[in-house]
Amino acid sequence: MDNNDRLIRIRYALDIKNAELIEIFKLGGMKLTLEEVEKLFLKSKDRYYDQDGNQMDSDGKEDNIHCTNMTLESFLNGLIIYKRGPMELKPGQKAAPEFIIKEHGSINNVMLKKLKIALSLTSDDILEIINDADVTVSKGELGAFFRKRTHPKYVECGDKYARNFLKGLALKQR
Repeated sequence: MDNNDRLIRIRYALDIKNAELIEIFKLGGMKLTLEEVEKLFLKSKDRYYDQDGNQMDSDGKEDNIHCTNMTLESFLNGLIIYKRGPMELKPGQKAAPEFIIKEHGSINNVMLKKLKIALSLTSDDILEIINDADVTVSKGELGAFFRKRTHPKYVECGDKYARNFLKGLALKQR
């Protein structure tokens, strides 16, 4: 699952319109036009996967814009502000949030954390959402997804869990 897929699934699950998308990206620190936003949400026609699950590219011209980690995180930061309002700053605190997606492996973990914050979900809510998608996760496994990357019991959230969380979220929200 790439970042464009994540954006598409989040947008579908939360039923976000184009005007809201532009506002969310703006709140996250990115100014995008309607055309750029629409291209971000196009599935790539040129990417497909072989039998082993390896991503393959064809030589065709792509109409979509590749969503970088920074773009995805800007969207998630903007979604938090859009849903919960701006955070009141404490003395000495930075105004803009720090980008925490440093590696490809932590993308799903960060996405889960930021969606949990944006939607004011508890761990029990997340377990229920994932169970709605017919996947069972224990509280311990879920807690390992939310730990800091440097913690010894940190576990990377795989695409299976992220995909099923977004599927369950769509079932619950729609």
